Amino acid sequence: MKLFKDQLGTSHVFETTPKRIISLVPSLTELLYDLDLEENIVGITKFCVHPFHFKSTKKIIGGTKKVHFEKIRLLNPDVIIANKEENTPEIVAELSKICPVWVTNIVTIDDNFEMIKDFGELFNKRVEAKKWIEKIEFALNDFNKFMQNKIYHRVAYFIWANPYMVAGNNTYINEMLKLNKFNNIYQNKEERYPEIIIQKMRIQGDPELVLLSSEPFPFTDEHAFELGRFTHHAKTIFVDGEMFSWYGTRILKAFSYFRALQEKL
Repeated sequence: MKLFKDQLGTSHVFETTPKRIISLVPSLTELLYDLDLEENIVGITKFCVHPFHFKSTKKIIGGTKKVHFEKIRLLNPDVIIANKEENTPEIVAELSKICPVWVTNIVTIDDNFEMIKDFGELFNKRVEAKKWIEKIEFALNDFNKFMQNKIYHRVAYFIWANPYMVAGNNTYINEMLKLNKFNNIYQNKEERYPEIIIQKMRIQGDPELVLLSSEPFPFTDEHAFELGRFTHHAKTIFVDGEMFSWYGTRILKAFSYFRALQEKL
């Protein structure tokens, strides 16, 4: 019998190492795969697109906000992996009647390291977790050196339209923006993903760069044109949302993406 605590401080007791895993978080499905737990994953969401073959080999149990409780129950899981931001407290509470729900909470890079280490302990994959942590730490140090002489840019990072919403403070996206020396003009907003009035962009920070995320909203050239009208000639860039918002092992791929992005500025 072993006692573990997730990132919300909730205690979980497991008689043995959990073998049957359901993941409600796309980026954490990828992490579990990278920790060599493919055979243990029995259920994923329809948004778990990496690795690609999981769509045909794993049971789809709904989305991140709407899950099919009966499908999950029938899969007889030992543990369900969730996230504070992705999954509602109501979903977590209901799923807790089926089996332990391990809730992650990732805002900083250190949170991400902690989570990988936690998974290594929980699933008896300590060696694999240690290898990934070391690879990410090396790449992070290398990227920070690359960024040393780069200049700062004021940015607005859009995640939604109708209404327009941006990434604010206390978000993993904002952490990735800081890593790139992007000063988020909305990071002082109280809400994590505030709804904004685009006509006020100039007086609220006047971004030099407007970043339009590829997820969760499909931005178009029309959106880029509309937003550009309310800045002083800001450069609009369509960016890969996975690189800015997915945690776990995805950050290792993000460093290469960020390098290429910086070179385009």
